[in-house]
Order: sequence, then C-alpha cells, then structure tokens
Amino acid sequence: MPRFDGKVAMVTGAASGIGRATAAMLAAEGAWVALADINTADGEAAAAELGAAGYFVPLDVTREDSWQAALAAVEERFGGLHVLVNAAGISPGDTVENASLEHWHTVHAICLDGVFLGCKHAVPLIDRSGGGAIVNISSVAGLIGVPRLASYSSAKAGVRNLTKSVALHCEQKGYAIRCNSIHPGPIDTPILKQTHGGRIEPRHMEARKRSIPMGRIGRPEEVAKPILFLASDDASFITGTELVVDGGYMAR
Repeated sequence: MPRFDGKVAMVTGAASGIGRATAAMLAAEGAWVALADINTADGEAAAAELGAAGYFVPLDVTREDSWQAALAAVEERFGGLHVLVNAAGISPGDTVENASLEHWHTVHAICLDGVFLGCKHAVPLIDRSGGGAIVNISSVAGLIGVPRLASYSSAKAGVRNLTKSVALHCEQKGYAIRCNSIHPGPIDTPILKQTHGGRIEPRHMEARKRSIPMGRIGRPEEVAKPILFLASDDASFITGTELVVDGGYMAR
C-alpha cells in the first residue's frame, strides 16, 4: 500500500523546485495534495499535472489571512490535513553591509514568518484530522554562516529552532504530530539561481560542484525523497530533528 494512501498533504512553494517535486511524489504515493503558491499560473500547471490528486491553493505565506483562507479551503475540499511541507522560500544574495532593512524583512517574512504561520495554523487542523507530520525546509545555510547570505542564513537558522519548538509543543500537548526540518545543500532550483543574481556563470557552477564532496549539484527529487520519509510513518520515532541533504557538503 502507498505510504500516503488516503492522506491529505499541503505543500507550499509547490509551483517549482523542491516543493513541486515533493507534491508530485506525495501524489504518486497516494496522497491528495494541495499545492500552495503565490505563483498562480505555475501552481495551477503543477496541480494539473497531478490530475485528480492535485488541487491548487493560492497562498501568500507572509500573510496570516492568506494562510487561514488556504487551510480552510483544504479542509473544505478534503475534510482535513495530515501533512504540511513548508517549502516556500527566497534566497537573494546579500551581505550584512549591503542588505537593506527592507531586504532583511522580506527574506525573513517569506523564509521564517511563513513557516511560523504555517505551523501555527496547520497544527490545530492536523490534530483534528487525527495527527500527522510537518516538514520545514531550512538549508545548510541555517547551520553555518554564509558571508553573502546574511538574511537567508539568519532566517533558515530560525526555521531550525522553530521546528524543534513546534515538535516539543506538540508532544507536550499530546498531539500526534511530528515536526522536523530538512537542510538541503546546493540544489538545482530557482533559489540557487537567485543567490547568483538570477543567472549562474559556468565557472561559478563548476566552483559550486567542486565544493561538494559528491562533485555535483543535487536534484529536487533527491530532497523530496527524504521529505516523504520524514512525513511518513516510516519516521514514527523522529521529531524535532534536522536532516541534512547536501552531498557531503557539511562533512568537510
């Protein structure tokens, strides 16, 4: 039997990258999937690829009312929620000297506030649905400092500890909800291009590859697979932890 047969999952940032790959894999394993994104055109296209299993939900992760409306729509359509994957993100390059306060706030609003709002409003719904799991996408940049990613590193570090707080809260309240974080290294997604101003020069890509012990950039599907593991009953004794998916980058 598929691991998510009859389960309802919601994936943010599902119009592209890791979120899109995760939504497709969840559907392939039997889940009904709500694909949430601020990009309506690409989000609807991604949902259409999943046929009857896919359902697009417009979502601005920085707005609490948008989260409330999206989750209400999911509950109305599917009757509940069992899995939330917070994959929405942004990663424009910056340094502590060059970043404006507006830039800092924008990155934190999407990468950290959005995860907080998702957890806050999804926990009661998942609990009412009988329990499940939350997987928050952080980054290796949330475990180490990156000179040109001051705002992003800060926000992703916040996701790591927020995840632990949510996990402990759910256990203390007696909710059957696990919460874990995934920390990808360089992955071939639009966010990787954002860190290089929208386009990666071949020499920069080669330098990136050389920095990874496995010698290559990861694929979205290679992050989606461990996300599904943490979201499934296969990870029934795992909560409040982080899983690094980086081709050996952090082992150097």
